Amino acid sequence: MNTVLHKSETRGNADHGWLNSKHTFSFANYHNPERMQFGMLRVLNDDTVSESMGFGTHPHKDMEIISIPLEGDLMHKDNMGNATVIKAGDIQVMSAGTGVMHSEYNNNPDKPVKFLQIWVFPDKKSVEPRYDQITLNLKDRKNKLQQVLSPNPDDEGVWIHQNAWFHMGGIEKGKSLKYQLKDNEKNGVYAFILKGDVAINNQSLNNRDGMGIWDVKELDIKADSDAEILLMEVPMA
Repeated sequence: MNTVLHKSETRGNADHGWLNSKHTFSFANYHNPERMQFGMLRVLNDDTVSESMGFGTHPHKDMEIISIPLEGDLMHKDNMGNATVIKAGDIQVMSAGTGVMHSEYNNNPDKPVKFLQIWVFPDKKSVEPRYDQITLNLKDRKNKLQQVLSPNPDDEGVWIHQNAWFHMGGIEKGKSLKYQLKDNEKNGVYAFILKGDVAINNQSLNNRDGMGIWDVKELDIKADSDAEILLMEVPMA
């Protein structure tokens, strides 16, 4: 088993006033040659956007982009004709492929919106751009791992052009879960602690810590407090 530990306070930080973004991996003006990516996981940004503010229209290409709102409502518009609001309990995916233009704004006039922006390298380039979003049943992750993303359009959750699986779990203090990798020969898992205190394979992790794990078949997860976690299984190369 190999691991890499990223404590919350070691992340890059960009505070633009209207946007406070914590970068697990190198992004924009934050560059750390030792934190470029984890396998095919390229970006994990923990964003807080002020009331009625947001990202103006900008381009993306050849990237699988996943947005997971944690608090508040996020307005999305793109040049594919989508104009939607995503909120906590939703997950959004955009295959940028040959190129898309989109904007994202806090849809709330009275409170910030908090969301995760995640980029995964696709397994093929120049695909037709695609957008999807779904609402998940939060009860399906109480003391278990709810699949929210996979490579398969017919599976639970959204899908992307990559051999990747994401799961989210809400675990009560003292409870334990196991996660078996879908492809333990080629994939690793990046675990991100959304809330609380968790031990994964005996490594203690706290709020907003991240840990990458590879060359392993399964994870043992134990909640040392009420906790919420995101597991991202991705190819390592």
